[in-house]
Amino acid sequence: MTLLSSVRRNLIDLPINYSLNYYWCSGFVLSAYIVMQIVSGVLLSFLYTANGVISFYVVSNLTNDSFYSWCVRYWHLWGVTLIFVLLFVHLGRALYYSSYSKKGAWNVGFLLYLLMMVEAFTGYVLPWHQMSYWAATVLTSIINSVPIIGEVLFMYIVGGFSVNNDTLVRMFSVHVCLGFVILGLILLHLFYLHAVGSNNPLCLLSFSDIIFFHCYFTVKDFMVFLGSIIIIFCCLFICPDLLLGVDSFLEANSMSTPVSIKPEWYFLAFFSMLRCVESKVGGIALILSFLFFLWIPTCNYSSAYFLSRQLVFWFIISVFFALTYFGSCHPEYPYLIVCRVFSVLLVAFMFIFKLFWTSSKIF
Repeated sequence: MTLLSSVRRNLIDLPINYSLNYYWCSGFVLSAYIVMQIVSGVLLSFLYTANGVISFYVVSNLTNDSFYSWCVRYWHLWGVTLIFVLLFVHLGRALYYSSYSKKGAWNVGFLLYLLMMVEAFTGYVLPWHQMSYWAATVLTSIINSVPIIGEVLFMYIVGGFSVNNDTLVRMFSVHVCLGFVILGLILLHLFYLHAVGSNNPLCLLSFSDIIFFHCYFTVKDFMVFLGSIIIIFCCLFICPDLLLGVDSFLEANSMSTPVSIKPEWYFLAFFSMLRCVESKVGGIALILSFLFFLWIPTCNYSSAYFLSRQLVFWFIISVFFALTYFGSCHPEYPYLIVCRVFSVLLVAFMFIFKLFWTSSKIF
């Protein structure tokens, strides 16, 4: 009886501000897709073998031998892309309306963002094709640049002096286990969110027009979820290989380096920040500075009623998308110079956005 009352209190009779728009649907849709990713990932784990010799052929057989395994694999592939699209929308909405002032929900949510990137990276390595192998080689080499503990940490993560079969086994184990950790943190995120209540686009300090979550918002969330399902099915059956490059169909070869090594699109902004600085330590410091200013839970006012704050926000979004584009370009002049300038501007304007327009209470 207590469980039913808890479910009813958090999913049916939850008081919600009537003014919430469609940006607030991203949280529910994101959670639903993460659950579906875990289910499809478990199904794929039954068919996958973490072995550097045969992993590429195992994944190829999943897409060639059976229509059902093809559907599960490509659903898993497109699901990651949609999850990061929703994650960026969710994060952008939280920044715009200063949701980071709710420290419990924001801290858990930011930790979820970092773990989602780790989960996506470990999953990208598993097909063991040319691009995944060399992307893993480049990104894990960054760990070697960390002062003092870099070499030891690199040996523990990679399992040797370079990316090898032991690396693949460890990536597979982390990828499977981390999915359930993410699921648990989602529940913790919802707990903190329901404990303090969600913010709203009108920035009202008290609920003056509250309604219950069901049935207005359940129908609204379900319609957005249904629309995203239609989009992903269209991508799945019209252009399933759109996200895969030529090197994704070639077996990993440590003796043949691709002309241009690049990660998936949701890592391209950080990749361009990393490679625009000659020193790897400098690139790491640049990324960590951005992530720190992105995380710091100040008590800023919402951007809704500040034109100057809105301009800074949209400048950050524009620069981030520009870095994503330049990350896919070949590392040469003038892209490296532009990336260097844009990276510094991104960190500087994120600092301005989070630490200006601040109310009397910080932390």
